[in-house]
Amino acid sequence: MQQYAIRGGNPLVGEVEIGGAKNAALPILAASVMTDETVYIENVPDVRDTNVLLAAMDNIGVMVKRTGRHEVTLNASQIHNLVVDNDNIKKIRASYYLIGAMLAKYKHAEVALPGGCDIGSRAIDQHIKGFRALGAEVTIEHGLIKTKAERLVGSHIYMDLVSVGATINVMMAATLAEGTTIIENSAKEPHVVDLANFLNSMGANIKGAGTDVIRIKGVEKLHGTEYAIIPDQIEAGTFMFAAAITKGDVTVKNVIPKHLESITAKLLEIGCEVKEADDCVRVVASKPLHHTHVKTLPYPGFPTDMQPQITVALALSQGTSIVTESIFENRFRYVDELTRMGASIKVEGTTAIIEGVSRYTGASISAPDLRAGAALVMAALAAEGYSMVDDIKYIERGYEDFHLKLQSLGAQIELVETERDFQKFKLKTG
Repeated sequence: MQQYAIRGGNPLVGEVEIGGAKNAALPILAASVMTDETVYIENVPDVRDTNVLLAAMDNIGVMVKRTGRHEVTLNASQIHNLVVDNDNIKKIRASYYLIGAMLAKYKHAEVALPGGCDIGSRAIDQHIKGFRALGAEVTIEHGLIKTKAERLVGSHIYMDLVSVGATINVMMAATLAEGTTIIENSAKEPHVVDLANFLNSMGANIKGAGTDVIRIKGVEKLHGTEYAIIPDQIEAGTFMFAAAITKGDVTVKNVIPKHLESITAKLLEIGCEVKEADDCVRVVASKPLHHTHVKTLPYPGFPTDMQPQITVALALSQGTSIVTESIFENRFRYVDELTRMGASIKVEGTTAIIEGVSRYTGASISAPDLRAGAALVMAALAAEGYSMVDDIKYIERGYEDFHLKLQSLGAQIELVETERDFQKFKLKTG
């Protein structure tokens, strides 16, 4: 099993190119089944989640052609199976986007209940409420979410809580429904907007994406399109905090600075310099970091997917910081690993009280989920001595060429498989 071997202590310096947003790519790929015409998508991240989804789509008859590492051509005119159920698709959360897409086009879909990272319950009740409001029958049987409808009819839907997944799923289903659908209390995340733009490029009529009220006028059918996915705000934020954590100087390229405002604000608060240009952001951490308080919130608030990264930075900052997680209840599972590296963090429910320490020390640690895994790698890069990071399959779910991009910034990090490989790495870097 592959692991990351890391020797810490080097500030990260240089430029790094950000890939396409995983959280935008997944619903956009799923939505490509909503037309019989060919769809060409650029800037698709080459990560495990997107590859699993494409394999599942291929299994049900979608023509999937990789025209480049980050380009894919899709044609769903020959779909022969409306049941998506295999072991791989159960491992990713985004499998449920195929429900909204196939329900819209075929008025029937059966998809395995999704998995993903174990960071807390991600109820699908708002998805079900939305589908039923449009006229679909929804049942859960034998581990499958089964939906069917004679026809879908527009409706006025108020989301009981802000849910990115439910907003996306209901928006897809409503696109081919009869009449007008209004989704209130909708999620405003950049990837919700990106999906709406993609659907509109296929002939949909969606207005208000990015606000808390989305209006969708149903159309009879969608057509083919060419589309480029937005840059990944979470990958960008991870490298921005990597600069802070390692006392480095990193320019993050191919980003939309507007999407990063909550991240930039916190970096400035804790004492980093942040310089923005049209499509890049430079973060310099030349001074000691300060404490702050942060609470995760739906966009445009501070992202839950950046909570582990800021916690790793605050644990190296002067004074006492408080981090409150308001989205997922199990998102502090990495704290035990960070404590083994010397952090002083006390978790009480959904709040972490952090007493800053002057340094981390290397240790053998395990990635409990995607974002926490990336954050622990950052901690290891800042630590004195050597670390081994296990369970990197979680990190590979959402970060493309992670260790290679870190190497390009001066990190001493390598993929290893055995203890002997690790000893060789120590000899080489010692």
